[in-house]
Amino acid sequence: MRVIVADDSAVIRAGVVRILASAGMDIVAEARTADELLTAVADHRPELCVVDIRMPPRDTAGLHAAVQIRDRYRGSVRVLVLSQYLEPDYALQLLGSGVGGMGYLLKDRVAEGGDLVEAAQRVGAGGTAIDPAVVEELVRARRRHDRLVRLTSRERRVLALVAEGRSNRAIADRLDVAVKTIEGVIAVVFAKLDLEPGPDANRRVLAVLVHLNHAQPATERPSAWG
Repeated sequence: MRVIVADDSAVIRAGVVRILASAGMDIVAEARTADELLTAVADHRPELCVVDIRMPPRDTAGLHAAVQIRDRYRGSVRVLVLSQYLEPDYALQLLGSGVGGMGYLLKDRVAEGGDLVEAAQRVGAGGTAIDPAVVEELVRARRRHDRLVRLTSRERRVLALVAEGRSNRAIADRLDVAVKTIEGVIAVVFAKLDLEPGPDANRRVLAVLVHLNHAQPATERPSAWG
């Protein structure tokens, strides 16, 4: 996978490059500023950009560059934000289009290089990777939406795990049920949230956005499966 790493910290940038390169990824360019990032993307057309939110020339330049990449390349270039700060509004700006190939991780919570590699691979393949801390903050900050009231406790629990970026297999293993069971639950969630299939819509991401915008706090979610 062809990757660009953008961060104004040379130390962090070098660390990310080393971790991803050791996993076999091809680092085609590095960027220190948002302008350098946009130029590098135009020149190299990578499959994935790993981007810090706060880069020169202004505080949120990395975020704005990430949104531009998302909109300009329409999913052919995926974006994984790696931020020092928990900024849920920024996460929603990035994920708000409902397309896949987007992620938001917190630097301090990436405990192992393997965690970063796994997230990069997931986002690079068109999936999502959202730090659970970001999910929880968004959940606390938003009211429940009436569409979520339609979901059973089991369906809400599965949707919360989807929002963490887990695959159907990972959710099935976590809840000790069959993958087919999870696939069925997610299909019901899509139907209850009025998410119809379409050529330009990633229903999994759109369902996550409903959850992030309107779900009840995680402490109120039933922990039992069933």
